[in-house]
Amino acid sequence: MRISKKLILFSLLGLCLVLVAFRTSDKYFLIAKNLDIFAAFYRELNTYYVEDLPPEKLMHKGIEAMLEETDPFTDFVPEEELDELRFMATGKYGGVGTSIYTEGEWTSITDVYEGSPMAKAGVKAGDIIVSLNGKSAKNMEQEDISLMLKGNPGTSLDIVLRHPLTGVEKAYKIIRDDINVKPVSYSGVIRNDIGYIKMSQFTENSGLQVQQAFEKLKQSQPQLKGLILDLRGNPGGLLEEAVTLSNIFIDKNQLIVSTKGKVKSWDREYKTSQAAVDAQVPLVVLTSRTSASAAEIVAGAVQDLDRGVVVGQRSYGKGLVQTTRPLPYNAKLKVTTARYYTPSGRCIQAIDYSHKTEDGEAVYVADSLRRSFVTAGGRPVKDGGGIEPDAKVESMVLSQVAITLLRKQFIFDYATRYYYSHPQVKPASQFSLTDAEFSDFEKFLDGKDYSYKTRSEEALESFRTTAEREKYYDGLSKEFDALQQKMKHDKKQDMLKNKTEIRQLLEEEIMNRYYPQLGRIEKGLSWDKDVDEAVSLLHAPAKYQALLQKKN
Repeated sequence: MRISKKLILFSLLGLCLVLVAFRTSDKYFLIAKNLDIFAAFYRELNTYYVEDLPPEKLMHKGIEAMLEETDPFTDFVPEEELDELRFMATGKYGGVGTSIYTEGEWTSITDVYEGSPMAKAGVKAGDIIVSLNGKSAKNMEQEDISLMLKGNPGTSLDIVLRHPLTGVEKAYKIIRDDINVKPVSYSGVIRNDIGYIKMSQFTENSGLQVQQAFEKLKQSQPQLKGLILDLRGNPGGLLEEAVTLSNIFIDKNQLIVSTKGKVKSWDREYKTSQAAVDAQVPLVVLTSRTSASAAEIVAGAVQDLDRGVVVGQRSYGKGLVQTTRPLPYNAKLKVTTARYYTPSGRCIQAIDYSHKTEDGEAVYVADSLRRSFVTAGGRPVKDGGGIEPDAKVESMVLSQVAITLLRKQFIFDYATRYYYSHPQVKPASQFSLTDAEFSDFEKFLDGKDYSYKTRSEEALESFRTTAEREKYYDGLSKEFDALQQKMKHDKKQDMLKNKTEIRQLLEEEIMNRYYPQLGRIEKGLSWDKDVDEAVSLLHAPAKYQALLQKKN
């Protein structure tokens, strides 16, 4: 008996469909089965356990355990934490408009945002929080103080502040308002003919604000020789805003980013929709280790389309897209639903969360596994490790003495003292501390504890611990003690050795008092190595073009 080929084909196809259906139904059966077990387990535990168990806390523990199997960007957001989710999308929150820092028993105001309720009330950086709504702030956790400062617009906060120098206390009634953190934290013309825009986050309408800042720069300097877009430290945000921003410099109908996930109907390609504002201006994008997500989409599009050059350090490497899904009782699930791909087709995700070490740590994609792609002009680029700069600049590493002076708030405290003893100063770009003023800072430190261990001392201590554990130390003790003595540091010598670095930090903090938020950025531009490299490229068109054409 002959069996037709068509019959065999249809039979095999039917078998495949049955197997697929079986696998799918089997998966859902396992889900339903384990949900039943979970519910029954909780019911029995709650009924018979010797102590009362808090149901909300117990369920949250279960959710946290499930989330351990995912990436750190997938999260459960209860109703009381939705404000943080809104802030990430809009850049707005309800509060008084300050940043704070706790050191020891008390918490100080470190920044007062321009136009905020605190700024209108005359509150200054350095003021110390004494009480909030009649409750003493002494020894209060910084997180708890932060929660009390936030609140719905229109609600009031009774706060008592202490002057940092005179000790005089003053009571304020602050009416909370919508605080809008500007995505463009600074823009201006630097080195006479180079535009500079610093963008801090990708929130609603941030692309439009970058466009407005750029157009204003072009009006103020028609002979602009180039633009620096500073995305260092930018954690990202809304994907659509990354596309909008890219469209300022990249012409219509160009692919900026594509997304692919398990739900195929959600896969999308995002292209520029309008003519570019300026598709010709030489462009440098600055990135750092903390440039992530939407910031990497912009940097990746600029690089892959050979629209400009990337300068700085390799970016974070977050190639994952999150979507929020509604849950009962106004809670939300923020869940990773896709990976995104730059125009060349690469995914720059640096950490593989599906593979973990024995300690439960996710692993970085090995360099040997990173695949090569090419830009529009044929330049080689790689996936799996963030955006690598076309011109790499070594990141600045602060000395231990500088880190300690910052952590102990001594630079902050001296800036406060300087502010109250100098009613007027020069503009931030022209200001500098004199040698006499730096000597005054050194005197200010007399008697203050800013002890620390250098990195070399920490490494030596680690070596000693290992040697003792492996029973080598007894034979090395004399050499170890001699080396330890040689490495013993002198704090005053360390101050002199790192004087330039410490002076820069002091000048930035002082300028922040006179020109809040803007002063620190503008002063920092004076010695910024990444900016210097970007400016030198924009002032040397041949060198800039050579980077765009480099194919090895």
